Amino acid sequence: MRVMIIRHGKVLHDWKKWCTSAEFDEQSALYDKAPIDKASVDTVNDDIQKIYISELDRTLQTAEKIFGEEDFNRTALLNEVPLHSGFDIAIRLPLGVWNFLGRLQWLIGNKRQPEGRKQTSKRAEQFVNMIIKHNEDCAVVTHGFFMHALIRIMKNVGFKADKERVNYRNGEVILLTRGCER
Repeated sequence: MRVMIIRHGKVLHDWKKWCTSAEFDEQSALYDKAPIDKASVDTVNDDIQKIYISELDRTLQTAEKIFGEEDFNRTALLNEVPLHSGFDIAIRLPLGVWNFLGRLQWLIGNKRQPEGRKQTSKRAEQFVNMIIKHNEDCAVVTHGFFMHALIRIMKNVGFKADKERVNYRNGEVILLTRGCER
C-alpha cells in the first residue's frame, strides 16, 4: 500500500507580527479562509485514484492544482490542528509567542485549545484505520502540524516514509509504504 501525504500549498496571508489575543484569533480565522499560491505546488505524476483532503479550502485548491478536477474525498479527520490564543489580553505580543503558547497548550491538553494532543492522535488514528481498511493506494492533502501526528501513527502501524522532516514545506510530498517495496 502506498500513501502520498502532501502538505497544502503556500497560503497567501500576511500575518501581523504583533497581536492582541483577539487579533491573533482573527488572524488565524483569516488564514483558514485565505487562498493558496498555486505556483507553490507542483503536479504529481502518479495514477492514484483515491484522493483525500481536509475540509479547509487550501487543501481543495492544492489538490485541484496537483490532480486537476477530480472527485476528492473531504474529511474533517485531516483538518489542521486548530490554534487559538493562549489567554485573553489587550496587549500586543509577538506572533511567535502566540504560536508557542497555543501549541504548548495543545501538547498538555489545556482546555483553551479546541483540541489537545490526545484528540489529534485519535483523529489521525481513525483516518489511518480507515485507509488501511480500504487497502488501496491513495493521496492525502493535509496540513503541516497535523502531518506530524498522521505520519507518526502511520509509522506505528508499519508504514515506512521515504524521507524524515522536522518541518514539511508547502507542497511537499512524503511517500509512505506498507507491505510493498519502495
